Amino acid sequence: MKPAAILSLISFFSVLSILSIGGSNSVVPEMARHAVEVEHWLTAAQFTNIFAISQAAPGPSNLIVALIGFKVAGFWGALVAQLAMTLPAASLMLLVSRIWVASSGSAWHLALEHGLAPIAVGLIFASGSTIAEGASLSPIDYAITAACAILFWKSHISPIPIIVAAGIFGWMRWI
Repeated sequence: MKPAAILSLISFFSVLSILSIGGSNSVVPEMARHAVEVEHWLTAAQFTNIFAISQAAPGPSNLIVALIGFKVAGFWGALVAQLAMTLPAASLMLLVSRIWVASSGSAWHLALEHGLAPIAVGLIFASGSTIAEGASLSPIDYAITAACAILFWKSHISPIPIIVAAGIFGWMRWI
């Protein structure tokens, strides 16, 4: 076990946990910045790959945290990183939930809900941008991504056949 690495994981992910408005995907840019540029735990390409694996795998959406922790300090790194990302936000939520339920319908409650929604959307958009940068996408890749996003947004088409086709086309080096 690497005590310094474990402490670094705990201190970073416990703070990030509290800042993750909209879920752990909302703090991916900070996660990438810290893991790649500050700590040098991963390269940008490794971070992008870990993100892709975490999103493709079944389970919690913040699986990326455990994968980063595993890369840094093995099993114990994965465990403490996941706990550090989960426990502070969960504890805060338990404390705040009673006030939140009791104030349902009040003016400040509605204002806070309406104010936090665009913040969460903006943070998640920044996460997508960070992942796209790490993936070194070409202009054609950006165009395909935008077309798929519009297609899924405006229609009721299941994304699964599109993802499978994209995987096959990528494997065949057609895109």
